[in-house]
Amino acid sequence: MRFGVLGPLAVWTDEGHAVSIPGAKVRGLLAHLLVGSGDPVSADRLLEELWHGDPPPDGASAVQTAVSRLRRALDRAEPGARKLVESGPSGYRLRAGRDAVDATRFDTLLAAARSAGAPQEAAALLTEALDLWRGPALADYADTAFAAPAIARWADQRAFALEARAEARLALGEHAALIGELDELVRRYPLRERLRAAHMRALYGAGRQAEALESFQQARTVLAGEIGVDPGPELVRLHQAMLEQSPELAAPAAASETVEREPAAPPGNLPAALTDLVGRDTAGGDVRALLSEDRLVTLTGPGGVGKTSLAVAAAGPGDPQGFPDGTWMVELAGLDHALEGVDDAAESVAFSLGVRDDTADERTQSRRTSTDRLARGLRDWRALLVVDNCEHVAGPIGELLTTLLRAAPGLRVLATSREPLGVPGERLYPVAPLDPPTRDALAEVRRSAAVQLFTRRAAASVPDFAVDASNAAAVAEICRRLDGLPLALELAAARLRALSVHELAERLDDRFRLLTAGGTGMPARQRTLRAVIDWSWELLPAAEQAVLRRLSAHANGFTLAAAEAVCAGEGTEPAEVLDILARLVDRSLVVADTAPRGTRYRMLESVTAFARERRTEAGETAAVRERHAHYYADLAEESDRRLRGPKQAEALERLDTEGANLRAALDWAAEQGDADVALRLTGALSWYWYLRGRNSQGHGHLAAALALPGPYRVAPRARAQVWHAVLGLIVDPADHSLMDSASEALALYGRLDEPAGLAEAQVALALLASTAKGTGHGRLPTAESMAESARDAFQRLGDDWGLASALLARGWAGMRRGDLAVANADGHRSHALFREVGDRWGQVRSSALLGVLAEIFGRYEDARLLHGNGLACADDIGLAPTAAEQLVRLGRLALLSRDFAAADRYHEEVLRRAGESSSSVLTYARGGLGMSARRQGNLDRAEEYLGENLAAHTAEDYQAGRASTLAELGFAAEMRGDAAAARALHLDGLAASRATGDPRAVAQALEGIAGADVLDGAPDRAARLLGAASAARSAAGAPQPAAERFDVDRVAAGAVQALGGDRFAAEFHKGERTKLRDAAKEAGGTPDQRDAPGPDPLPASPGGAAL
Repeated sequence: MRFGVLGPLAVWTDEGHAVSIPGAKVRGLLAHLLVGSGDPVSADRLLEELWHGDPPPDGASAVQTAVSRLRRALDRAEPGARKLVESGPSGYRLRAGRDAVDATRFDTLLAAARSAGAPQEAAALLTEALDLWRGPALADYADTAFAAPAIARWADQRAFALEARAEARLALGEHAALIGELDELVRRYPLRERLRAAHMRALYGAGRQAEALESFQQARTVLAGEIGVDPGPELVRLHQAMLEQSPELAAPAAASETVEREPAAPPGNLPAALTDLVGRDTAGGDVRALLSEDRLVTLTGPGGVGKTSLAVAAAGPGDPQGFPDGTWMVELAGLDHALEGVDDAAESVAFSLGVRDDTADERTQSRRTSTDRLARGLRDWRALLVVDNCEHVAGPIGELLTTLLRAAPGLRVLATSREPLGVPGERLYPVAPLDPPTRDALAEVRRSAAVQLFTRRAAASVPDFAVDASNAAAVAEICRRLDGLPLALELAAARLRALSVHELAERLDDRFRLLTAGGTGMPARQRTLRAVIDWSWELLPAAEQAVLRRLSAHANGFTLAAAEAVCAGEGTEPAEVLDILARLVDRSLVVADTAPRGTRYRMLESVTAFARERRTEAGETAAVRERHAHYYADLAEESDRRLRGPKQAEALERLDTEGANLRAALDWAAEQGDADVALRLTGALSWYWYLRGRNSQGHGHLAAALALPGPYRVAPRARAQVWHAVLGLIVDPADHSLMDSASEALALYGRLDEPAGLAEAQVALALLASTAKGTGHGRLPTAESMAESARDAFQRLGDDWGLASALLARGWAGMRRGDLAVANADGHRSHALFREVGDRWGQVRSSALLGVLAEIFGRYEDARLLHGNGLACADDIGLAPTAAEQLVRLGRLALLSRDFAAADRYHEEVLRRAGESSSSVLTYARGGLGMSARRQGNLDRAEEYLGENLAAHTAEDYQAGRASTLAELGFAAEMRGDAAAARALHLDGLAASRATGDPRAVAQALEGIAGADVLDGAPDRAARLLGAASAARSAAGAPQPAAERFDVDRVAAGAVQALGGDRFAAEFHKGERTKLRDAAKEAGGTPDQRDAPGPDPLPASPGGAAL
């Protein structure tokens, strides 16, 4: 994803397709984040500036909604791009790549142009930079206060680039060609004297001296008139030189007219690069720029990352003007790391440079140290020293370089080391591995710098090698698993002479045996991957080796607290771990990544594999992995508590980040048969899996934990057993055997003094039952009874979150059975409690209940606002299944508003997010598409979707879903004019409605049978059934709103046409006075058997109906 601010605000995909960002507020939000250049922008500032000082009442929600809309727009254009918009304690920020924003790319090119060695190179870089501009910066926000400083800064940089390019082209002799461009520029920038000087030089060099002098007079007039000053001294001196026709102003010949002459080669011993530098397009210029500012620059990074290659590229070819005494390479890898002192290092450096001090007599020479002699020999040098591989002699070489830099003012040093030298004035330049692809899409794989290097080196071994659709995934895996480390990629590429990329990827678990194909021209320490890492390992003292070994137990990174818990022991105190860890970071064996929530550490996969081998050799694996598992079990339990309150988003993010470590802990528990740790972990992670929609994953881990035979405590097992059932039924609602397992767990709790655990289990099962598929034909208590029992327990315990969740479950159950007053009261109280405790999931779910009730009552705008805010909140913290449910509900509201295009978009979005949604939500989305198709008259498409829905609900034995879907299919048949099919479907729906306990479901079936009656010539009974249905809806407190009368109005119109208005009204009123039970009995017979007794369509006790 690329972003443009050098012109009107613009966004493009990586393939160059324009991305539409809808809404002025959302575009303004993006502009703020881009102006922030990756720094956080507070929500308060966004609220103040986006709403121009007049924020809405619920400002925080409005900002969250705008952020969610921006994330959705980015993600629609390029899946995964929503992660670019990050939230944290300080606000929101846009994490874009270095060259993803045109202004950042412009800065990079400008910096490279400043350090360019020749005017041709500078002109080309500046032209590329200026071509990024599409008009005035952020032209659509030119009048806004937030953008003004950035716009001014970018405009000034643009003018600077125009001046610099003009000067570079003048140096190339392009005087005449520049005049037209500079004429326009001095009109646009009349006060910029540097541009005016370039204009004068161009005119003068083109033989138009009089016009050059006139240009000066114009500048004098403008400066005096506009700001009341005279031209500056530089412009005055240029004018005087022109008056004197100074020879210095003679224009150089144009590039095409010059005769190329090879410059004299400076002295030095810098080797020529044997291969090109891949994936570091600007790094050489960056290093040269640092050397122009600092006299000692050290390239740091792990072994094999390419420090030496970058140093050679940055240092050469030599510049006789910048370093007339040459560029010299000093290779230190051969020095013994046990040097006795700095003089030993000085003798090695002096030998490499060929430096002798012959200026003193023999007596004086004998009193001087090697360091003194070398410093004296270099004191007048203007040279660049490239000192390679310093890490094993960092102390002596650092002391030596400090002495030399003090003695020789013209000396500059570019060092490479796996750790800093730690001397005054040192400037560090970390050299990171090349970025591997994050996805396996062919275009992204090919763009990856790591893949580009691998491809080039592979083609050197196998000339016809190329990355294509058949091998992109394997190449991406190789580059990822080798961490983008250039040396490892080159060793791997050499193996392609004997292995395919797929075979190579499969064998990376044994990487140290595999990657041993280094060429004979390489140093011994770089001929195998093991040798590269072993070189660093041997430099570590015992304490650092011990900590590095133990850190290898972690997967995908770790925090300082984790390192202290896992690495302490066997001679290492917890308080010592921080200092040791910091030294390992300095030695490039551990990487420290700073983030808003604190520093996180990680190791390259190859370093981890090496350290794991050393851990096994030390006999520490069992103890270290046990400490690791117990630490992450504690972390899971602590995070589980935080998931129910104001720290919910932070806890979700923490568990996301630690996913690999938690899986490693689960694996250890399974390997060791430690049922107690496994049950603790899975029980603590169950709510997280539920919130994130990772139901299959959680169900599998819970099943594995429950299968372990080892000793365990009963309470964690009961909790795991309940969640095994809940997550399993979300995945496969038809598996009612899981209800038996849940019932056993409730019985276990009944034998324990665990009121909180029992209440949690009851709420989880009640929520499942009240919002989805019921309680398995009596295998469990009803949702209402479980919710009420949990409510009472949480009230006694003083647990407001638990009380809110119990009320939420009871509210959903009440809504399902048609007790709307109870549902409404419970929904409001639950929502208030969730707001008090700060739980955002609870606020979304209670808002969803209130939104459904608002829809039932016909308050569609209220419902749309509740569901829209819920969607924004769920998206913001990554509650994928909850967000999918909100999309379905918004689709339903769009259907009621007859905005079928919007309804289809909402439902199709749910299907697009299929990996984040439960099977039930996907069923609802397909049902929504079917309902939309029927209302648009596309009956074939409607019956296709609805048929799939009916099959799913039948397999799940979900009677509420069957009743609703049968009604839709019945109305579709009636719209075709097929009375028999319509009647059969609606009679099935009437039977299904019996199990729901909801009179509204029965009313819908009666309305459908009335439609079949009209087709069959029984409009009088149709009118009575419509009257009975209307009365039932009113008695339930939910008369049918006008927007939902699509089918009822059509059926009623047919009956009125057959009967006439008066007779229809009489029959309708007769139906209104009929009991729903009696009306349903009448509907159960055929039109010519209206008085025959039919089956009892309602349960004897609606409150006890299965849900």
